[in-house]
Amino acid sequence: MPAYDVIVAGAGPVGLTLTIDLGRRGIRCLLIERSPTTLPYPKMDRSNARTMEFYRRLGIADRVRALGYPADNPMDVFLTTRLSDPPIAVLKYPSVGERRKQIAESPNGAFLLEPYQLVSQNKLEPLLKEVAEATPNVTVRYGCGLEDFVQDDDGVTVQARTVSGAREELRAGYLVGCDGGASTVRKKAGIRLEGKGRIRALVQVIFRSDELYRKIVTGRGRHYNFVDANASTLIAQGCRTEFTLHTSLPADTDFRPVIQELIGFPCTFEITHVVPWHHNLLLAERYRDRRVFLAGDAVHLVIPSGGLGMNTGVGDAFDLAWKLSGTIHGWGGPELLDSYQRERRPIGRRNVDAAGWAADGVPIWRALVTPEAYHDTPAGAELRARLAASFDVGHRRMHGMVGVESGYSYAGSPLIADEPGNVAEWETSRYDPKALPGARIPHMWLDDGRALQDVLGEDYTLLDLKGDAETASLETAFRARGAPLAVIRRDEPRVRGVYGASVFLLRPDLHIVWRGNGAPIDVAGLAALATGWVGGRKGNDDRADQAREAPVS
Repeated sequence: MPAYDVIVAGAGPVGLTLTIDLGRRGIRCLLIERSPTTLPYPKMDRSNARTMEFYRRLGIADRVRALGYPADNPMDVFLTTRLSDPPIAVLKYPSVGERRKQIAESPNGAFLLEPYQLVSQNKLEPLLKEVAEATPNVTVRYGCGLEDFVQDDDGVTVQARTVSGAREELRAGYLVGCDGGASTVRKKAGIRLEGKGRIRALVQVIFRSDELYRKIVTGRGRHYNFVDANASTLIAQGCRTEFTLHTSLPADTDFRPVIQELIGFPCTFEITHVVPWHHNLLLAERYRDRRVFLAGDAVHLVIPSGGLGMNTGVGDAFDLAWKLSGTIHGWGGPELLDSYQRERRPIGRRNVDAAGWAADGVPIWRALVTPEAYHDTPAGAELRARLAASFDVGHRRMHGMVGVESGYSYAGSPLIADEPGNVAEWETSRYDPKALPGARIPHMWLDDGRALQDVLGEDYTLLDLKGDAETASLETAFRARGAPLAVIRRDEPRVRGVYGASVFLLRPDLHIVWRGNGAPIDVAGLAALATGWVGGRKGNDDRADQAREAPVS
């Protein structure tokens, strides 16, 4: 027997989340990370609503929120000349508290159960590390980096090196590379990236200030875009004492006077890091090589417009974890792991395209910028009005991609039952809740005030919203395959009315396998389909994937 069921290489948010979910599902998991500890860079700044739903499932959503913006902090986005000046334009977005009120009052699943959360990666990673280290079946090793691997019919042998230079050989049934855009696992597997790389060079300047946020005149929010010649954008991280400036200036610039000019009033601050980086829009040609899988930035590199990087990776992790678990526990058929690429690569393609579409909105308004924007003249006022109008349209693209974040569907997957007319289509900037096979079951409040998600099981769930469906035969079919199935019976006429059906078979990730208004007829076939023992759709080539990918709208 291998020492571990799964080795995860790379302890960013995606690798840590995958490891936690594997461990709680009873999978012996080793997480290795080349760096000796979590990294100090803020990087991502927003966990979207779907990611927060995932973290609710792990029981850590409130702990994540405690690390970032408080519930009453505005989420607005500004266009301005300096932080000492009134804004040229404001894109208004609800605070977490305001969104919670909207969620509480929504009768039809129009919102996800959890609001988004502003929390930076250098605050999130230590929490996830702490949770992973406390999760049963999990071993976490920092300062141990993957150098190479060899796989055979029974498992994967990993060659690793510690920070002290010692070489180690590690063995597992499966390997998952969550090791970032320069993924060693991807390169060693011979998997190429496709798309556009190194599109634009930028520099991220990270600085700290205990007083800046509360002194900003422009307004309280999260992003501040400037009409300077350097295309400057300032992000107030979740702690609101750490800030990141994105600029086109070279890395060897003296950034202290640059930052002081953008602030516009006396303020103490300390520059901690200057990090060059590039815009990329890249997607791996494959997500798997036999017993080796890839997730997160290892398979999709996006322009961070709209926050589709880490959040897409967390979606990868939650799709892969239960499929690895089912395969290792013995109830999952060959289609279970095959479906990982079939389901997640179209999402990766769509999100890469959406990130590019969002980023393309910025040059539209920036093309209008001239020094006149700083002048207190009629011409300056006219230019600022034109900038505000263009900013409201072009820049809003990146902050409103709720459909991409939450509306994606796995319809067409070999694990999803066919339903006439049901295809994997979703809007970019609008979330339309759909209780269709392949979609995430929309959040609904039950008659007793609880959220539906909170009563659903961690594995497969047969949800009977009338409470009188015959379920014994499907339960027997799942037992015959050794797959876990919970049955939940409730009489919920309002929920039935919104969903358009009364009986649902749900996967562990809360996506709908099948729906109907009574018990399924072919229970053995449905159990086999849901657990990956029959191929509902043949073929695993890119053409089949691309046929299910909706264009950005």
